[in-house]
Amino acid sequence: MMNQYKIAVVGGDGTGPEVIKEGVKCLESISKKHNFSLTLDYFDFGGERYLKTGQVLSDEEVAALKTYDAIYLGAIGHTDVPAGILEKGILLKLRFDLDQYINYRPVKLYENVYTPIKNKDHNDIDYVVIRENVGGLYTGIGGFSMKGTENEVATQSMLYTRHQVERTLRFAFETAMKRKRKKVTLCGKTNVLTYVFNLWERAFHEIAKEYPEVETDYVHVDACCIYMIESPERFDVIVTTNMFGDIITDLAAVTQGGMGVAAGGNINPEGVSMFEPIGGTAPNFTGLNQINPMAAIGAAHLMLDHLGESAAAAELERAKKAVILKMKSMAANQMGFGTDDIGDMVAQELS
Repeated sequence: MMNQYKIAVVGGDGTGPEVIKEGVKCLESISKKHNFSLTLDYFDFGGERYLKTGQVLSDEEVAALKTYDAIYLGAIGHTDVPAGILEKGILLKLRFDLDQYINYRPVKLYENVYTPIKNKDHNDIDYVVIRENVGGLYTGIGGFSMKGTENEVATQSMLYTRHQVERTLRFAFETAMKRKRKKVTLCGKTNVLTYVFNLWERAFHEIAKEYPEVETDYVHVDACCIYMIESPERFDVIVTTNMFGDIITDLAAVTQGGMGVAAGGNINPEGVSMFEPIGGTAPNFTGLNQINPMAAIGAAHLMLDHLGESAAAAELERAKKAVILKMKSMAANQMGFGTDDIGDMVAQELS
């Protein structure tokens, strides 16, 4: 019997719809070859809708998204919308309300992709960052006291429960078990954030006993940033908190060729997950057919793998790698091809 998947597609803002269009092109091609079907429903969540209607994302709309197998997201963000409205009202709301408690970020340098790290190549950069995605500083717990006065105080709490920490760590160890090297590095700040990372560290060592095949180590977040440049080959799976993960994954994206290549997933292993390119809306390139869709295509093969279509995901990644070998650069307007050309080339590799 043919597998059937219902996918919510959110093109979003800026170049988001352009790159998602090319990803959909590849998904439709690979689905025919691997005998599964996709029902794609499109939603207009984003800055344009907010400017027209004042709506961000309602509870009813989130409830409707729970009926889907996955969400395929282009980008959310608009230069005419004040910072924080779309981020909190759409992106964080989706992550929190759908309990997408894992941010899954592969950091992989493909052949023919430039890295600014001297004397490193595709053999040296191949690891995964597992970022806790619904806790920590991003919960927004805090506030102001005496706001607007010279004695103003602002607070924001890094809050974690044992449950949140354990499920994130366990996901990291399970991820390592599927990889060849089998190593998990905890990235934190045990010497300063002594309460939060005492919890993380204790849970880390306790759970590690359940996975004797997995090597473990610990690095402070500042040292982690150094090692990602000096010796990225030391990493296999990095697990960390929401804030630290947000920061180090952007650094990691630069080492793997930039935002045009990096893709990730917001994962709820028991619910609806969301997959997206990391590069944002890139408004200066909107409508010019110059943006790199490879990150969106990468998000597509992450989504397929998550849905259980591992053979299709692997084939889509192989097709993506074959086209990357033909490209001049991963940077927008320097690729040697247009956005739609690259989608066509990947689809052609698949067929």
